[in-house]
Parts: sequence; structure tokens; C-alpha cells
Amino acid sequence: MASHSISALKRLIDEVGPVDATGIEERVVKYQTRSIKKASKVFGLNLAVSMVDLTTLEGKDTPGKVASLCQKALHPHPGLDCPTTAAVCVYPAMVKHAAKHVKGTSVKIASVATAFPSGQSPIKLRLAEVRQAVADGADEIDMVINRGAFHAGELNLVQDEIYAVVEACGDATLKVILEVSELETYDAIRAASFLAMRAIRPGDFIKTSTGKTSLNATLGNNQVMIEAIRDHFLATGIEIAMKPAGGIRTAKQALHFLVAIKETLGDAWLNNTRYRFGASALLNDLLRQLQKEKTGNYQAPYIFSEASGAY
Repeated sequence: MASHSISALKRLIDEVGPVDATGIEERVVKYQTRSIKKASKVFGLNLAVSMVDLTTLEGKDTPGKVASLCQKALHPHPGLDCPTTAAVCVYPAMVKHAAKHVKGTSVKIASVATAFPSGQSPIKLRLAEVRQAVADGADEIDMVINRGAFHAGELNLVQDEIYAVVEACGDATLKVILEVSELETYDAIRAASFLAMRAIRPGDFIKTSTGKTSLNATLGNNQVMIEAIRDHFLATGIEIAMKPAGGIRTAKQALHFLVAIKETLGDAWLNNTRYRFGASALLNDLLRQLQKEKTGNYQAPYIFSEASGAY
């Protein structure tokens, strides 16, 4: 890494403050000791359902598969009085098919864009992809930052590209994916969080991961990012939303993430306009746990229709 890239990133880290990694790890261990039972547990499980972005991001996606995904988003499980999911998330080519089923409902249409997951295509093509997804009916755009530019110390380029995507989104909500596994350190994750937050609008999101790398959302990197959101809010009054994505597969994990939000950002962030889970595989376990709370018995996992791949 060239010296100028080291100095540029170091200046940003010095400006926003380094992360106490030991303190972060100790804090997230405590979240996992919180006991949530009975009515509070049911509330938390339903809240988590309402925060899921139900996702399919596969090369073999078809209009029929997207239709099934939309039906599950609208009606997660017969016999359970639970909310719809927050959104369905698909590739740009599938947005128009999702729109046939959920446009005008409480379920938003999200689409990954900007050459997801690598971000390695010319900026004109990335912006054209965003505009097309929005034109086809996307309510939300999940973009990836230019990690190569970030590591090269070209921080102004990273931010300028986010500004350009904000403009291309129009009224659509933007979620900026940092790809935390490629940022490698808590200091870099915090720095990238501030870089993104300074370029986006109130109500837009920062997001951990694409779900396409070996390490995705953890309580640790989630904590680093929500503390950055808190510090940015205290300094500016601007409310930025958060989306951990990938690797959150159980209801128990989801409740730990919600405890982290409540204790760090407060109740104002405990809704799906401020917090999302990019983890479709999570939905079935949430439904299974809700059924258990309702009947006292666990149903076999195959009773619940398969969710499409998580990210």
C-alpha cells in the first residue's frame, strides 16, 4: 500500500477516532446474556420479521421464483398473525417482476446495484444500473462502495461515487454496503461508516456486507457501525439507518442484534425504517419460534417454506 493511501486513511481514522476493539468485544458478549422471555420475546420476534429484507440473488433467478418470494414476504406463514417482511431484494433485472406482486403494498422492492457484489465496473454503467432499477419500480437501492479506491486512499473518489448514486436514486432509499470483511479492521469499518454517512441522506442506510464473502455481519462489526451512527447523530442530528447482512440465521442471533440497537441507539431505531436484517434464511427460524410461542411445540423445519438464499 502506497504511503499516501496510508496517510489518507490514517487521517480519517484520527479524525473520527479509533475503535477500542477490546471494549467492543466485551460489550457484545453482554448482549448475548440478556434474557428475553414471553411477551417481550414474541414482540422481538415479530419485530425482527418486520425488519427482514427477503432476498434472492442467484444467477438462476426466474420470474416465478421472484413471485414465490413476494408471496412469502406478504404472507410469511399461514396461521401466524405476524407482519409482512420489510422488503424483497432482487437483482435489477427482476425488479419489474417483483413490482407485479408487491408494488403498492407495505413490502418495499429493494435491488442490489452498482455491479454488486464487486463494484468493479465503470461508474457510468453502475449509475445506469441504479437508474434502470428505480425506473422499473425499485423503492430501495443497495450499492457497494469502491473498496479498491478506499484501500488506495482515494477517499474523495469513494465519497464522490456515493454522491453520484444518491443523485441517481432520486426518491429511492439508498443502502451503502461497506463489505466489512474486505475492510479488515474495526478502525477501517468506523472510518468507512463516516465516509458513507457524510454522503447520504437522513433515512438512508449503511450496511455491513454483500453476503458474498467469507465474513459477513457479526455483533462486533454491527456494534462498530451503530456506534458510528450514534456519534454521527449526536454531532449532526442526522438519523442514519443500519442493515447487518449475511450470517444471521437464527432467531436467537436476531434478538441479540435488537438488544444491541436498543442499548446503543434506543427505541427510535427499533423499526424497519431504521434497521433491517439482510438475512433471508433467518425468516424461517423466526416463524418457527413464533409458532413455538403460540402452541408450545416446535414444528419441523420443513413445515416452513424454504426462503431463498441469504445475503
